[in-house]
Amino acid sequence: MPQILDAVTVRAWCARSLEALGRAREEIDAINVYPVADGDTGTNLYLTAESAAQAVEAVFAGHEPRLPENAEAVRAMAHGALIGARGNSGTILAQLLRGMAQVLAEEPPAGHRQEARRLARALRRAAESAYEAVAHPVEGTVLTVATAAADAAGGAAEAGGTADAATVVRAAHRGALAALEATPGQLPALARAGVVDAGGRGLVAVLGALVEAVTGERPASVAVGPARPLIPVAADAGCGEPEPVDGPAYEVIYLLEATDAAVDRLRARLDALGDCLVVVGGDGLWNVHVHVDDAGAAVEAGVEAGRPHRIRITHFGAGDAHAVRPGPERPAAEPVPRAVVAVVPGEGLADLYAGAGAVPVLARPGEPPASGELAQVIRRAGAREVVVLPNDAGLRHTAAAAAEQVRADGVRVALIPTRSAVQGIAALAVHEPGRRFDEDVVAMTSAAGATRYGELAVAERQSWTMAGICQAGDLLGLIDGDVAVIEAAPGPGTGTDPLARTAVAVLDRMLAAGGELVTLVLGEDAPEGVAERLERHVRESHLAVDTVVYRGGRHSALLLIGVE
Repeated sequence: MPQILDAVTVRAWCARSLEALGRAREEIDAINVYPVADGDTGTNLYLTAESAAQAVEAVFAGHEPRLPENAEAVRAMAHGALIGARGNSGTILAQLLRGMAQVLAEEPPAGHRQEARRLARALRRAAESAYEAVAHPVEGTVLTVATAAADAAGGAAEAGGTADAATVVRAAHRGALAALEATPGQLPALARAGVVDAGGRGLVAVLGALVEAVTGERPASVAVGPARPLIPVAADAGCGEPEPVDGPAYEVIYLLEATDAAVDRLRARLDALGDCLVVVGGDGLWNVHVHVDDAGAAVEAGVEAGRPHRIRITHFGAGDAHAVRPGPERPAAEPVPRAVVAVVPGEGLADLYAGAGAVPVLARPGEPPASGELAQVIRRAGAREVVVLPNDAGLRHTAAAAAEQVRADGVRVALIPTRSAVQGIAALAVHEPGRRFDEDVVAMTSAAGATRYGELAVAERQSWTMAGICQAGDLLGLIDGDVAVIEAAPGPGTGTDPLARTAVAVLDRMLAAGGELVTLVLGEDAPEGVAERLERHVRESHLAVDTVVYRGGRHSALLLIGVE
């Protein structure tokens, strides 16, 4: 077993954490009753861990054939979690990992005893930094579990002269598990629902993954309580002592580039606006999370503090911040046989999907729907059988969590893993409500899978890609999610040429393997004439290939391309 938590072990830890949270995600979502019973804690933790794991993998890929330094791996883990943090629980997990990284990035010690103490200090710093990040800490939550893990790790590191990394991580996991089991006695909301804290359950999974990475042994599975909360629990009004009143209407999350002083002022302003305030990060980059009634004011506060981006706003109530268009109301006593619910990235696409008989959920940039919102839309569709098209790789776990929630109500739900709206269009084209549900799902899945998808986007900042280094403002041509073409940032007066050149290059690559139909979805910012130029290119260069053009409208990508 490794005596030092080196880069390879950190990589294994991230991978094992993702696997553990993947196994426990649905269970954690089901017991999510505090601070808001929105059923997405497990999904948010998974997505946060996924971002951390991807960042570590990128560091390893960038150092081949040599291995990265320990400090590079732990800093990448913390940074990846920070930029990908989702929800209250994910934001706190990101801060826990950041706290650990601050200690683990130090020069590795020479012996196993020193490494045991370093790990204990890392867990202590993680717990302390998480408490510092939360405006009003509450016991009986993930904060309590993190503190218990640090206490147990510290005791193990100082007990006798044989303590090593394995001893410390096992002790931390046992301490966290004991604290988790005690959480219902500390939070009335958990006691009423008969469950343990969902965020704490996720941390136990992450610490169990650390045990597995260090020792090679997977800890025993953890019981989380009933599959679903026993009774509905109202949202806490202050994330302090629970009160029997409704909480704020919106969850607002964004990344923020700002100075320490500006963030201090932001904390005070957001604390006055709402509750459940968590601000994590440092060194100029922060992740801000708050529950408020005035989402616009929370975003404006971020604009005054610095540069907010990746803004996500989620509505907790019966309304919808994502312009869900559920279609005509249907009597609950007479459900329709089958419905299709699809997440779409543009108003024009929402109209297109609605015209084809689907129930569209409009997702604006940086504002993906939460699993609870999707579950509401699926229920409102009023069907015995529902097909869900997430149309975004980043929404697959959110959609899966929503489907699981509705299945518990007796609705038959199938999730087709569409990764782009053009794949959803292909699936919807072969949808036939009159045939057997399984046959319809197979046909729709086959049509989506046979459709390659491309996208044109503008780079937000300089970064490494599969096609090389891009600069802020460059046009990027993506195929199946990977950057394939980079076009230098267009200058003033260049018209359709840069966009058309990039689109032609992407089209030619996608059609090199053959195709029968090209689907083009133009965003609101696509220049006039580009559709005609692309249609002409396909007609002249790729015989017997048809082209269909749709307008995506506001909020859609610059250009989406599908090849069937």
